[in-house]
Amino acid sequence: MKLKLSLATRRSLEGFAFITPWLIGFIVFMAYPLGFSLYMSFTEVQVTATKINFTFVGWDNYVYAFLSDNVFPVQLTSFIQESLITVPIIVIFSLLVGLLINQDVWGRGLFRAIFFLPVIFSTSEVINSLFNQGAGGGNFLQRFNIFGLMLNALPEQLYQPISTVLNRFTLVLWSSGVQILLILAALKTISSNVYEAAAIDGAGRWEVFWKITLPALTPFIVLITVYTIVDLSVSPFNPMLGSIRSHMFNVRTGMGYASALGWIYFLLILVSLVLVYTFGMRRTKRF
Repeated sequence: MKLKLSLATRRSLEGFAFITPWLIGFIVFMAYPLGFSLYMSFTEVQVTATKINFTFVGWDNYVYAFLSDNVFPVQLTSFIQESLITVPIIVIFSLLVGLLINQDVWGRGLFRAIFFLPVIFSTSEVINSLFNQGAGGGNFLQRFNIFGLMLNALPEQLYQPISTVLNRFTLVLWSSGVQILLILAALKTISSNVYEAAAIDGAGRWEVFWKITLPALTPFIVLITVYTIVDLSVSPFNPMLGSIRSHMFNVRTGMGYASALGWIYFLLILVSLVLVYTFGMRRTKRF
């Protein structure tokens, strides 16, 4: 007896069959490691010559991270401060450059390639080598004593993150290639008829930007903000990643404490993404 299935059921089974390889890969290579690291964050892990011992300690690793560790809270605060400065710089720079190279000028394709080339060449090792050779931008600022003037004018809590970002200013701008391409793609979605209608009504460029271009780009600005946060969270200059790696192979703390730091860091990034997306989509609906 043949089993009769409705068209909707057959379509659902076909779709499920297509995503089954991805689901298997996600469970094996993502879900299981994530779940195991979450379990380790509540344990003390001891590696011996013959086996790995797990001793359940509850929330002790998380409590130790905020109340006893003298380094992690400082690094976490520094990362948040730098991100609050770096993310707007990259987003605004990408928006301005995207608007500029979207103009119908000679060599537009060349300019686009120039801004995207660092994305191709700037692997972790390349970036580290350039930064170690002083290509980050700090040498130019030191030559004119910009950091000294900032130190006298700004409080210590504000000077430290700003100086860190400026020290890597060139490298920060290099990480804007993908964002610029997204802005260019977003600009192509705006119909030229809208701009022609605005010109007929006598709207100036400034009014066109605020009333037409910016509202149309808002969802894409949210997208590049989310992308930038994720990109910075895995940057080779991120002190949080170095701290987690160092604790992972530390005999005194070990993999359990490193897993706890990793989950704290993950939750911080996740909350940031949720806030950006929620606020950005709310702004999008207003336009």
